Amino acid sequence: MFIAVSTFTIANDVAPEVKEAFINRPHLVDNAPGFQRMEVMSPQDNPNEIWLLTHWQDEESYQVWYKSHQYQDSHKGIPKGLKLVPGSTKVRLFSLVSR
Repeated sequence: MFIAVSTFTIANDVAPEVKEAFINRPHLVDNAPGFQRMEVMSPQDNPNEIWLLTHWQDEESYQVWYKSHQYQDSHKGIPKGLKLVPGSTKVRLFSLVSR
């Protein structure tokens, strides 16, 4: 299993709208080959920080999705006016070692 973890921190007061956008997301990734599941989390000690975990069969499946136009389309629901803390956006790639 391959896991992509994206994190970012919201700089303005739109965290509730961003979280709502994830709740109401268009689910475009759900039928991508190799996609298994997605979780969106926000640490209790920093509600403006968002963690997005996507689980994939393998890295190749993730890379195909990441380079697709559907990936770009999946971001159209981002609330207008969203500002991020500079340097807070990170994507880290993981191999599952054990469950």
